[in-house]
Amino acid sequence: MVASLFLPRNDRAIESYQLGPASPYGMSHVGNFPRIVYAAAHVVADPLASHDPWSDCAIDWETTLAFRHHLWRLGFKIAEAMDTSQRGMGLDWSKAKELIRRSLAEANTVPGADLACGAGTDQIVTSEVRSLDEVVRAYEEQIGHVEAHGGRVILMASRALCRIARSADDYLAVYGRLISGCRNKVILHWLGAMFDPALAGYWGSREIETAMTTCLDLIAAHADRIDGIKISLLERRHEERMRARLPAGVNMYTGDDFNYADLIEGDGRNFSHGLLGIFDPIAPAAAAALDRLAAADHVGYHAILDSTVPLSRRIFEAPTQYYKAGVVFLAWLNGFQDHFRMVSGLESTRGILHYADIFRLADTARLLVDPDRAAHRMRQFCEINGIGV
Repeated sequence: MVASLFLPRNDRAIESYQLGPASPYGMSHVGNFPRIVYAAAHVVADPLASHDPWSDCAIDWETTLAFRHHLWRLGFKIAEAMDTSQRGMGLDWSKAKELIRRSLAEANTVPGADLACGAGTDQIVTSEVRSLDEVVRAYEEQIGHVEAHGGRVILMASRALCRIARSADDYLAVYGRLISGCRNKVILHWLGAMFDPALAGYWGSREIETAMTTCLDLIAAHADRIDGIKISLLERRHEERMRARLPAGVNMYTGDDFNYADLIEGDGRNFSHGLLGIFDPIAPAAAAALDRLAAADHVGYHAILDSTVPLSRRIFEAPTQYYKAGVVFLAWLNGFQDHFRMVSGLESTRGILHYADIFRLADTARLLVDPDRAAHRMRQFCEINGIGV
């Protein structure tokens, strides 16, 4: 029997919606992908904790780690304690430390499991920073924690550095010290202002080309210490230009949740690897698409991955920083967690029309593992929003 339910439309009307078939994609993967792919993973809040959800961060560790096993089974590496985990938007450094420690320990129990961890400066108050040395010390504390637990470092963009830096040279000096001090190669992360308005003007300029040149100068000076760079600017042309200028041996990791299908495929000369928040909810489909790419079946690759792009664009629409709500919503619909509550109550940052569209688009992309369960949960969600009661 086809599952159906009532959903709201943007014109305030209510429509009867019938779901399509269950996801055809497997929940495990064997073999290598043709690209390096990291899924930036979300955290699962603990709704039964006795705390103030707006000011205190309570995490369901068992379910959070179980989701990482799901991603590992599908062949993905994990980008841990990054933006998708609500870093800087509910997940503070004390809980990020614990997440990093637990995830690295968990990875050691899984043959072939891999992850890299975000190191930033979110343990200091941005408005109180007075010097570049304070920024460096904050970074070094977090780098030290990651490395002490056997992890590799993703150097996250820093709100504090963006505030205190006075020139491109300040960025080059700070990052130069950090890269030289890390045990292993690092991944840099250029997070655009659409994801975090406090990062506007990163690398010392609001002009993308000028900022890119500074970043490329940094990479050229430390190419032997850099695995790659993730850029999250949601503009395909920026990534393609930068990708073509990277030194040999330095990887481009797309963070473009709008154009990832084309960027990962490449243009015949260069291609991007992936480090994406959208891989969290679409991992089974993405794994299947990457298998098609490995077989040089570009039509099959696009048939699968292109179907997920409208969903991703809706999830990551402005204000983009609230995309995490859509990611966690899909985890709930697909049964990876028993509730739709988020750290700091972030589920309230999107409305019922947004969630209804995510539901439809996930169904169209054949991402719903169990349509009956997804429909039941969506009905409950609609009812608490006054629909179908």
